[in-house]
Parts: sequence; structure tokens; C-alpha cells
Amino acid sequence: MRMLINVPETVVADALRGMAAAHPELTVDVDNRVVMRRDAPVAGKVALVSGGGSGHEPLHAGFVGPGMLSAACPGEVFTSPVPDQMARAAAAVDSGAGVLFVVKNYTGDVLNFEMAAELAEDEGVQVAKVLVNDDVAVTDSLFTAGRRGTGATLFVEKIAGAAADEGAPLERVEAIARQVNEASRSFGVALSSVTTPAKGSPTFDLPSGELELGIGIHGEPGRERRPMMTSREIADFAVHAVLDDLQPTSPVLVLVNGMGATPLLELYGFNAEVQRVLSERHVSVARTLVGNYVTSLDMAGCSVTLCQLDEELLRLWDAPVETPALRWGR
Repeated sequence: MRMLINVPETVVADALRGMAAAHPELTVDVDNRVVMRRDAPVAGKVALVSGGGSGHEPLHAGFVGPGMLSAACPGEVFTSPVPDQMARAAAAVDSGAGVLFVVKNYTGDVLNFEMAAELAEDEGVQVAKVLVNDDVAVTDSLFTAGRRGTGATLFVEKIAGAAADEGAPLERVEAIARQVNEASRSFGVALSSVTTPAKGSPTFDLPSGELELGIGIHGEPGRERRPMMTSREIADFAVHAVLDDLQPTSPVLVLVNGMGATPLLELYGFNAEVQRVLSERHVSVARTLVGNYVTSLDMAGCSVTLCQLDEELLRLWDAPVETPALRWGR
């Protein structure tokens, strides 16, 4: 497998150095693996800190900036960041208004963020946590107890980040983050396996002509394998799975997400099918985002995330944001 890297051991550090060179508006601590807003801490503002294994870019470092995260902590590929990273990030961006940890529901992330919160609180930082667990495909997986955290992470970081930028107190920012998570559901599909730099070959066997329905962002198994389906058939399966669980009664925010190796031509075509299913189910769409946002290295595939909105959540979604991977309104 050909990969655009030097050696697997330095792939994360190399990427962080490149990110620092491309985005001078960020402070990138390559040695300690922390990416921060250059203007942090912002006086009087609740800080948002997230993180997770590398390989899901632009999640999370690509969402650091005004209107979203204050800091992100990248771990090794598909490996949780360590508690010291997150505690260091929390202390660096805390203005005294407190810090919200946004945690995807994977066992390593949950345990390490719990320890990081204890370390930060020992240093006088007030910490709240929200767990993202939006994936409807499976209840438990190789990496989780309960549902996995996937595309809704972007919604939580954007909407809660907007509330924090408006000056909302920690308790309110936490409540909004929880509301977004509870109002969101996701379903993912893999058309190919994923190749990690350390292994250099596919991490699981997905024969040509087959796909995996309900895949996780690390390549965890889903609900079932089937012979290759059309975009229309995949949309029918995935969107119905999400809607049957979410049962929205108000307009939704839609994320049609690529897993890293699916071109936009295909994603926009898939979005047309997603919108068709939503129309057939009489679900009103308020906003749609299409692109590669919560990825799995070189996996071909897609995911669909829906979030049921009220007026406040829609207003916060539309609020200005300026990060490497998401920006509008500023």
C-alpha cells in the first residue's frame, strides 16, 4: 500500500507541523500534541476541548477556532489522547469560566477524559463533560459500551461552541451540547477497508463487490454485509435506520459525510438520494452539510447524521465560525 508519509512513527507529528505552517491563527504544540486557538484563553468565555485518535481529520483539530473548539488533543492513529494532554489543554484555554470536554463514546476516550477532568479540577479548572453517542447501527462494539460517537460530534462542537462564544455560562453550554447529542443520530457505510500507517495494509477483509452496513469510524463491524448496492439503495437503508430511531417532529440538520476516500461527486449524488428519502418520509430539512468531516483515513464510504432542530439550535448552527475545516459568517 502506497502512503504519502515518511515513517509511521512520525505521521502525527509530521501532520501537526504541516498544520502549524498552514494555519498561523492556531497555536500547535507538536511535542505535547495540543492544538489551540491562538487567542486562547478568551476572557469570560467557556472553553471547549475535544480530542481523539488521529486519522479522523478534520475532526478534531480542524474544528479549532472562533465559534467551535478552543483546543483539540490528537492521539496516535485510532488511539485516544492521554490524560496529561487533555488536562494541559484545559489549563491553557481556561479563562476562569470553565471548560467543557466533548467526548466521543469510545472506551479509551471516556476513561482518559475522566482522568483528565480529575487532573484539571485538581488544578482549579471547573470541568463539565458531554458524551457523544449518536450511532444507531449497533448498541455495543469492539470499542464501546453503548452507542458509538460519530458525526454528531461535529454538530455538538459547532452548536455548543457558538453558545460559548456568545458568553453562555458553563451549565448552559453543557445543556446545549447534551441537547444536540440527544437530538442526533447517525449511520455509516463502508465500501472498502481502512489502512493504518502502522499496518500498511487493510485492517479488515471486505471482498470486492461487498459493503458493510453500519460500520464504525475505526472499521468496527456494522449490522451486516451485503453485495454492493446503488447509492439509492444505500440511502434507503441508512436514512430509514436513522429516522426509525430519531423519529423527528421538527426540521433537521443533515450531514452527508465522506469516510476519507469518497469523492465529492459521489457524496453530492448520495445527498440527492438522502434528500429524496427525507422528502418521502415528510421530514423537513433546515440545513445540509456535505463533505469529508469525520473520516477514517482512506476508507471509501459515507455516513448520514440528522439532528432535530429548534429555533435556538438552528440560530447557533448559523452563527459565525472560523476554523480550518468549517467557516462561514465572519
